[in-house]
Amino acid sequence: MKKRIKTFVAIKLIPFIMQLIVRFIYLTNKKVYHHAKIDPKEPIIVAFWHGELLMQPFNYQKLRPNSLVKAIISQHKDGEAITRTVEYLGIGSIRGSSSKGGAKALISTIKELKAKNDVAITPDGPRGPRFSVADGIVAIAKKSNCKIAVFNCKPTKYWQMKSWDKFVVPKPFGTLEFFIQEPFDVKDLELEEAKALIREKMLINAIN
Repeated sequence: MKKRIKTFVAIKLIPFIMQLIVRFIYLTNKKVYHHAKIDPKEPIIVAFWHGELLMQPFNYQKLRPNSLVKAIISQHKDGEAITRTVEYLGIGSIRGSSSKGGAKALISTIKELKAKNDVAITPDGPRGPRFSVADGIVAIAKKSNCKIAVFNCKPTKYWQMKSWDKFVVPKPFGTLEFFIQEPFDVKDLELEEAKALIREKMLINAIN
């Protein structure tokens, strides 16, 4: 019985409460959008830092309100709670990461892009180091022949956790600045060149 209660709290109750908090923060902030023009017919690989992920579902929905995006989420035990939370916010999931389930996640991600669905990835997740870019996003971009669009969110008021990613939680009653850069491709670049370019673009509007 204790195990059932613990499971219910972890994968049902906590995600429900979390998404209510996220919605409250979003609704009580002013919003400013800096979005590049993006072809609505072309699927994109959405890239954002792990520490900035909290408000990104709203950033995406403003860009493509009627489209489907699936986020690559770790198979780590915390991943289930994150999966349930983002589902409340209209985001699908692909389970796997560079450390576990990577090959399966890569195949699933490419299938989604071929089906004209968007995918989202945190290149420095799930364990960092912060502001690093793993090989996976480059492999996905090259194999799918899709472009990468960098997403950022900069709140004027926020709490910053002491975690490895310095996770950012915006405070209510401030302003959220949302950024989406023009998509770019890395198909003609070597691995390290591609990773350096992705990191450079992702740092332009990042929170230090």
